[in-house]
Amino acid sequence: MAPAEVIQLKDKAYVAGKILAEKRDQVIVDLGFMVLAIPRNQILKISKEEMAEPKARSAVSLKPAATVMTESPGDLYQSGKSSLAEKSVRDLVNQLGEAVVQVRTPGGLGSGFIINEDGYLITNFHVIEGETQISVEVYHQKDDQLERKVYKQVSIVAMNKFQDLSLLKIDDKDAPKFARVPMGDSELLAVGEKVFAIGSPLGLERTVTEGILSTKTRQLQGELYLQTTAQINPGNSGGPLFNLRGEVVGVTNMKLLFGEGLGFAIPVEAVKYFLKHRDSFNYDNDNPSNPYRYLEPPSRIRQAKAEPKKD
Repeated sequence: MAPAEVIQLKDKAYVAGKILAEKRDQVIVDLGFMVLAIPRNQILKISKEEMAEPKARSAVSLKPAATVMTESPGDLYQSGKSSLAEKSVRDLVNQLGEAVVQVRTPGGLGSGFIINEDGYLITNFHVIEGETQISVEVYHQKDDQLERKVYKQVSIVAMNKFQDLSLLKIDDKDAPKFARVPMGDSELLAVGEKVFAIGSPLGLERTVTEGILSTKTRQLQGELYLQTTAQINPGNSGGPLFNLRGEVVGVTNMKLLFGEGLGFAIPVEAVKYFLKHRDSFNYDNDNPSNPYRYLEPPSRIRQAKAEPKKD
């Protein structure tokens, strides 16, 4: 028997291994086959247990639970650790559904998802285009029940019309710490892999649709999208597309109206780039029609007409 540290994580998960280093913001654990950095804010407690000595130096034991997340300084989002096993859509919906929200404006509604416990969330630009009166409907988990709460103090932080992305923030004074979802890596997806979407199609909040990834590189209007058979309908716009590890791999934003099973999502890499460079996309209250719309350059014909004739 050999002693090993057991790290109790949130949502009833735990990791057993040898602690190599304890830092202010993370704990480094040797699992035998890999070294894992666990954020402090995901740890409930650390204890020692006697464990059978395996051939490998240590072992990892995981119960079905939330994906372990790591956060980079200055980023608003967390990245999931892909070392955890895939789970059923049913389990993941119970785990992640609290962080998927409905975004409402006087002109319509869409979906969104919270990426930060302080109330930062992602949705599509076209969901809030031309609007400043925005409300967000959240279902909080309380005593094994969902409690509906509408937040009306919502500000626009940044937006990119050309990528169809917007970053919002819930500013209500009574707002709690919010449940959030981790970002995945759409580059690691394989065609045929199962994915699922959560959103509010036609205003029917918390609707779940499941499908597969049809292709990772569908070119539409000069941009590459994830194509999926998961049903995407009006109201789904801005909602998350998840893999079976509970990570966001895309932002649903459109479908082809003349066919079924032809839904599209913005790859999560575009979302990460948007968030890392959000200062460049900051919303300006003095110029609410941001991003700028540039006039078309004059054509050669117009230029030729404007030029004086030579004798």
